[in-house]
Amino acid sequence: MAARTARHPSRLVAEHAGPALDVSLGRRAATIHTPWRSPSSPRQPPVWGEDFEAKLGSPADEAARCPIRPEAERLPAFPYTLLDVFTATPLEGNGLAVIHDADALGEETMLGIARETRLSETTFVQTATAAGADYRNRIFTVAGELPFAGHPSLGTAVAVARQRGLERAQLTQQTGAGLQPVDVELALAATSGRASMLQEPAVFGPEVEAASALAAAGLTAADADAGLSPRVVSTGMANVIAPVADPSALARASFDPSALAALLEPLGATVLYLAWWEPDRRRARARGFFHGGEDPATGSAAGPLLAMLAERRGVSTLEIAQGVEMGRPSRIETAIEGDRVRVGGDVVVLVEGTLRL
Repeated sequence: MAARTARHPSRLVAEHAGPALDVSLGRRAATIHTPWRSPSSPRQPPVWGEDFEAKLGSPADEAARCPIRPEAERLPAFPYTLLDVFTATPLEGNGLAVIHDADALGEETMLGIARETRLSETTFVQTATAAGADYRNRIFTVAGELPFAGHPSLGTAVAVARQRGLERAQLTQQTGAGLQPVDVELALAATSGRASMLQEPAVFGPEVEAASALAAAGLTAADADAGLSPRVVSTGMANVIAPVADPSALARASFDPSALAALLEPLGATVLYLAWWEPDRRRARARGFFHGGEDPATGSAAGPLLAMLAERRGVSTLEIAQGVEMGRPSRIETAIEGDRVRVGGDVVVLVEGTLRL
């Protein structure tokens, strides 16, 4: 039967309605269920789950009660992917949020979204402006935009490949550091895959005094690897690579934001990367500290670590464990290819949805 509504000073009462219930909210609609029958039968016990229909006034009434942004002023919906990078296990590795089709987003909005996710990085996929690139990858932390980063490059490539229906592809991303090819392998029916990329050719900066480098992580010069001085190295983003002599130093390291800023900012570096390596096994353990705290996996520092070891020790491959102390274990694979370092690992897709602003 048709619905009738009676308006009271402080409430709206719905009479008995038919099988469907549509509550009109101007341009929006929602289905609800009410737990009562009719006000004309107040003594009847409520029948939960029975459908009712109610009209909540005109659009003008609605605008007065709860104004919303006009349709013309609202941004479109954006596809959204949440992933864990450098792991095959959900809720481990380094988390990443990817916002697709983000050409309409300004820098202020992108920074706001990055602060909303509170992840190490959030990326925004835009139309490429450089010849030869498949997309532009804008990488934001809660503090601002980065020219390049490792796990956001791999995770974004996996998210883009899934969105484009590609199971095996080489995609070229455009970042502030240039163009980087990223290889992706995944099964569209599954939620995991692999990705690897060639980072930029290594650029070696100044060596850093061991005492000052390690003090930024609560350690001393005695913890340093005597044969490998800390040094600024970049394969797309400058970081301070600080080898330590014993894995126990990694367990004792701590985050000191003031000391870290005093070390990194004058050097133009982003991360202090502490690493202990096993020469015979081509393995390493690492911890990465940046302005926001500790990073579970730092691909942009893993590349420089191998570049340093290749130059000083002739190492050509290295598997790096990171994030263990944080409860986010990660595994980063690195290898020398020509004058570049290939960095790769597993990627897990956790969420695919829609962001509405």
